[in-house]
Amino acid sequence: MLRTFLARSCQPQRILTRTVAPSAPSGIRFIATTSQPAAHPEGKECYLERLTGDDQGIAVLNFNRPKAFNALSRKFVGEFRDALQELRYDNDARVVIIRSLVEGAFCAGADLRERATMNMTEVRQFLTSLRDSFRELETLPIPTIAVIDGAALGGGLEMALCCDMRIGGGNKKVKIGLVETKLAIIPGAGGTQRLPRLIGIPKAKELIYSSKILDSAAAKDIGILNHAVTEESGYNKALEVAREILPMGPLAIRMAKSAIDKGTQFEIDSGLEYEQACYAQIMPSEDRLEGLASFREKRKPVYKGK
Repeated sequence: MLRTFLARSCQPQRILTRTVAPSAPSGIRFIATTSQPAAHPEGKECYLERLTGDDQGIAVLNFNRPKAFNALSRKFVGEFRDALQELRYDNDARVVIIRSLVEGAFCAGADLRERATMNMTEVRQFLTSLRDSFRELETLPIPTIAVIDGAALGGGLEMALCCDMRIGGGNKKVKIGLVETKLAIIPGAGGTQRLPRLIGIPKAKELIYSSKILDSAAAKDIGILNHAVTEESGYNKALEVAREILPMGPLAIRMAKSAIDKGTQFEIDSGLEYEQACYAQIMPSEDRLEGLASFREKRKPVYKGK
């Protein structure tokens, strides 16, 4: 949220790409890097990229608003919501990775310069749209992974908290925190609700009350991050996790996500009943029969999401 915490310069981030050597034995992957920024639609600040080959089914949601460190403007949020709607109804997408192409920033939170031009009604309307967009991210039926290679402050961290998993890079520009109380306000896009549910109430209170900023290692230790890598970027680790998910039954993944997200909001008996209801939806599926057949025939299953 506070852009003053970010580096003054902002160049396109080195993008990590996957290259498989033609002569490599089956199953062995080589990771190569390129200093060229990923191609992106002209004028787009937030856009989807779909991986191909063995990684087909992985969608990457790219942030690319370098002049404002991916601050959440009306345009940015509009493109963000459009991408989420596209993913929600895409049966081919099985995992989503969210990353920034801007060096030193994941998302700087609210665009305070644009906010200063709004009247009170416009501010309320924008905040409603922002909260709705975060809820749309949180309720995507497929797994979501946030790659935090730079500052994720205020609304930027609130966005990352809506993902199923978070992975932090090892560079010194990673800054993670809800810093709103420094501006005499509170987190207003779900931070006071999602952070305590993730790391516990006492730890969340300490971070929010103090506007404390964490690096990747500290955020991993406290439970905000699933992984904190030593490499500059966490993108390759996100790909690794996504590739572990890809071979699984897509319907099972969707139902497992629903059972966890919704079932854990109930007391245990109701949660178990909801889990059973999710299980019942998988029983008549072709994928379940394929899973049994592949196990019996000792072969790799071919799931179709049906």
